[in-house]
Formats: sequence, C-alpha cells, structure tokens
Amino acid sequence: MLNKYFRIIVGFMVLLTVLLTYYVSINWLWLGVFIGLNLIQSALTKWCLLEVILKKLGVKK
Repeated sequence: MLNKYFRIIVGFMVLLTVLLTYYVSINWLWLGVFIGLNLIQSALTKWCLLEVILKKLGVKK
C-alpha cells in the first residue's frame, strides 16, 4: 500500500508542476527539479521523507 500511495502522490506532484508551469509561471519548474532530486536522493540513501510521513499517517507497507 505504501508504494501505491507514494507513486500516486509523486505522480500528482509532477502533473501539478506541469500545470503550474504552463498556467502560472515558468519558475514552477523548480518544483519538478526538487521532486526529481528527492527521488534520486531517496534511491541512493534509502531514506525518503514522504515515506516517513505516510508511515506516521498509518499507511501500511
């Protein structure tokens, strides 16, 4: 379940970045950069803040 929620949230954030960049300002691309860097960081360190938050909210693995 944790993996499912993680993918839904990250996918939503990427789509939100695209919409905000298109309709509001090009500077919203930095949100996409932040998301990408966090994905790389979590793959290398095996630690992800979103995973910690979801676990504290009661989402089971």
